[in-house]
Amino acid sequence: MNDPARPENVTNRQVEDAAVAFVLAWEAARGRTAHDTRGRGAAGDVASGSRTIEVKAYGRAARGQDLWLEVRQVEEAAGNPDFWLYVVENIRQGDPEKFRLLEIGGEALRSLLARAVERRYFTVPWPVAVYDELAREQHSP
Repeated sequence: MNDPARPENVTNRQVEDAAVAFVLAWEAARGRTAHDTRGRGAAGDVASGSRTIEVKAYGRAARGQDLWLEVRQVEEAAGNPDFWLYVVENIRQGDPEKFRLLEIGGEALRSLLARAVERRYFTVPWPVAVYDELAREQHSP
């Protein structure tokens, strides 16, 4: 049961923010000065010394999940031996003491990237007004 004084991380943004904060504390505990680089055009979410760290945040277990990377992150990983993926899982339950961090770098990361599959996607905006109109028109009893 969750502590009522510690609300669960419920939105994707809250999960990501909690994961990045956890990584910053993790790095500090290891004597590395780290800072959040999100929104600054960096290849990763955190810079820590010479490390570029892409944080993958999972509300629950990441076991069996794919790791989604942007093209620039794959390119950075290929050319930067100090590019790391940090998988932070079990975040939605809300207690950082129960988060789990898995560090993937070096040969382990190169091995995973050798299996990468490139995909191409489009996102199609779906305005609420269009949704509402379709729902009204197609309402079934």
